[in-house]
Amino acid sequence: LMGFDIELTRILLVALLGGLIGTLMMIPLALLLDRPWQNPLPTPEALQAVTALGIVCTGFAYILFFRILANAGATAVSLVTFLIPPSAIVLGAVLLQESLTTLQWVGMALIGLGLAAVDGRLFPRKQAA
Repeated sequence: LMGFDIELTRILLVALLGGLIGTLMMIPLALLLDRPWQNPLPTPEALQAVTALGIVCTGFAYILFFRILANAGATAVSLVTFLIPPSAIVLGAVLLQESLTTLQWVGMALIGLGLAAVDGRLFPRKQAA
């Protein structure tokens, strides 16, 4: 149908509608708690940055997420979320010179072992005959 991948279009439509509905649900809460009419208007540079992050980066992340989901499966793509805490810890240590505690090292090691176990690299699965 005119070069469009119907399945990808449906998936992206679901993601778009999920984000739109979430935004519409949060507007009353944001108006109540933040009172944006009391804040100064953002600069054009700030608006450009938010637009770039919101459209370009989030759009790229969604496309990448659904491509990985289609190629590697739900288990593999869900494992990526477990990498967020170790990534934040390492970035804090490298960029902000934060010190790492023993508990953080142990936690990162446990996350790594868990990822390896779920991924099948630590305990390879037996193939069905």
